[in-house]
Amino acid sequence: MSRIAIVVLAHNEARHIRRCLGSVAALQPQVFVIDSGSTDGTADIARELGATVLQHPFVNQAQQFQWALDNAPITAEWVMRLDADEVVEPDLAAEIARELPRLPPHVTGVNLKRKHIFMGRWIRHGGRYPLVLLRIWRRGKARIEQRWMDEHMLLTEGRAVTFRGGFADVNLNDLNFFTEKHNRYATREAVDVINQRRGLFPRDTALAAGNSSAKAGLTRLLKERVYNRLPFEVSATAYFLLRYVVQLGFLDGREGAIYHFLQGYWYRFLVGAKVAELERALGDLTGDAALEKLAQLTGLPLAPAKDHPSGGAA
Repeated sequence: MSRIAIVVLAHNEARHIRRCLGSVAALQPQVFVIDSGSTDGTADIARELGATVLQHPFVNQAQQFQWALDNAPITAEWVMRLDADEVVEPDLAAEIARELPRLPPHVTGVNLKRKHIFMGRWIRHGGRYPLVLLRIWRRGKARIEQRWMDEHMLLTEGRAVTFRGGFADVNLNDLNFFTEKHNRYATREAVDVINQRRGLFPRDTALAAGNSSAKAGLTRLLKERVYNRLPFEVSATAYFLLRYVVQLGFLDGREGAIYHFLQGYWYRFLVGAKVAELERALGDLTGDAALEKLAQLTGLPLAPAKDHPSGGAA
């Protein structure tokens, strides 16, 4: 029996999926690829590499991943969340194989230190490394936040340790893909901000309440209680200056300048602008009327409070 199961969400990831699954092959894992209608051969490649491919329509990352945990026939003791454009480097694969069997029962999760590779360059500054993320957990001891954007895995019991091996986000697509993706992300994050203000459907507040790493919880708390309440012209500019100047993002060279500006300023400014646009359109609407209007404006299938998924342990 495999000690670990790998769960990957995918849509048109033929460019990445072979590299992703190849990076964990040494672990001899169970592999489940949850495909949302790829047309580029992603599912065929995954099956060729031994993965079990399950098809399910995509709503958002959180709901898709929770569906995977509820429906994939996982029997392994440990579960790992891996994005299709991420890579487990050989030293981390060896560390996982060596250390997982040694972990005592009260350790139910493993944090990984993710690095971001952009235009071929490791972005080391601007607060972008390491991003410590809970990505491995004992089956049944974690759940995924139910949010439209920036969802995290949360332990439901026990504590986590942190492995040191290399773990990288290396997306091979171009800037058109990057900006189009972040435009979609901005709409989803704007929905979360508006919901924070208006309470249109249940919000998952566990991370900000401290049910994860201290740093992640503090970041979410500051974002929701301070950043989101400032005029976006001020907050986006201040955030970019923090990353690029105070946290030395300028040391990441030309590639870093492009990345920090687009992801640390343009994206944050775009989220704020979309919030302002949507708030203006919603006006004095409240409750289900506001939620229906927001769904029309964004094209997202926003569920009324009574239908909203809660997310269970996985």
